[in-house]
Amino acid sequence: MTPAARLQMAIDILEALDQTAQPVDRFLKSWFRSRRFAGSKDRRAIAERVFSVQRHRARLGHRMASTGPRALVIAALLEEGEDIGALFSGGYGPGPLTDEERAAIAATPPPAPSWVQGEYPAWLEEDLRRAFGDRLLEEMTAFVGRAPTDIRVNSLKTDRDAVIAALAAVDMVSAATPYAPHGVRISGDAGNLSRSALFESGAFEFQDEAAQIAAELASAAPGTRVLDLAAGAGGKALAFAAAMQNHGEIIACDVRGEALFELEKRAARAGATIIKTLLLEPAQPSGLFDLVFLDAPCSGTGTWRRQPELRWRLTPARLAELTALQDRLLDQGAALVKPGGRLVYATCSILPLENQDRLAAFQTRHPGFAPLNLAENWSGRPPPGLGRDFQASPLLTGTDGFYCAALGRG
Repeated sequence: MTPAARLQMAIDILEALDQTAQPVDRFLKSWFRSRRFAGSKDRRAIAERVFSVQRHRARLGHRMASTGPRALVIAALLEEGEDIGALFSGGYGPGPLTDEERAAIAATPPPAPSWVQGEYPAWLEEDLRRAFGDRLLEEMTAFVGRAPTDIRVNSLKTDRDAVIAALAAVDMVSAATPYAPHGVRISGDAGNLSRSALFESGAFEFQDEAAQIAAELASAAPGTRVLDLAAGAGGKALAFAAAMQNHGEIIACDVRGEALFELEKRAARAGATIIKTLLLEPAQPSGLFDLVFLDAPCSGTGTWRRQPELRWRLTPARLAELTALQDRLLDQGAALVKPGGRLVYATCSILPLENQDRLAAFQTRHPGFAPLNLAENWSGRPPPGLGRDFQASPLLTGTDGFYCAALGRG
């Protein structure tokens, strides 16, 4: 493909992404699967262009006073010093520049407001400033780059040193994560690690270090009964099974049958024999639990490095739906905690609206639950952001954004 043809395909993809809720990486796989004429170098260049535009959408849109796909790509080319007129000339490439586009290119944009500098939606400014205060711009800038690849070593099958050695044997550089006791961080591209014999053996699972820390803070103990109330594909449930040494019971629930099917496959690979899946609605978990862990559906603001498109898809209405759902799930979880047990609440969100505010409202409704100090459950080097609760961010902890807190039932 010519450079111009690559640009046109990137514009087509950006237009299509505005009409779907699919993650960019999954959408790209489907897109290229039906367009075999695009070679591997073409696919790589186009994907990099699409992801770069999503990461810098506010700045690029500000430059051209438009967030249309053509305008965003033009702004990116301006920054790169490319000959835009030659690339936008028709044929297999983008059509010629319009008078409006030429005027925007020639114009000097006004000073960028803080939300443009930090690449976040303007309407989230108030809550983000509650989260980060004077560090807001610095914190948001840290969300723009790519996230590293972290894995959690499965202690039911092996140990961290053995996995690091096995990775080194195939020329993959890795090191122990700074805080999570079973974590390994891959340097550079993880390549085909998800199709490796090491992965298929159940030696590890892909999991960001912040999520690993949250699973450790839950303190799932051998011989106890644990409920993972919104388990998804089960990353936390698998970590609990390892921490419990396959002794006890884990009920992993979700409303999505396909996610639970994936969890069952992952559990078989990991040798996690104590996990039972339960499809919610109409089924409901029964009995009381020592630990109820709620990794609640949320905005995903903490994962912006991995899914930059989520910044621009979130709306005030969707956020209101999510906070209402979080309240309902907290109430449901509270009823399933036995006296003396714990309710652990977690999100991959950095918004106080989804974190501290939800817990404050919960305690008003459930005065029999008292906050627990998470730092008291941590052994080893404590991560930054760990105190009574745990708040992670790329700037603070070098991880995804994450929140975790625990309450005990009297």
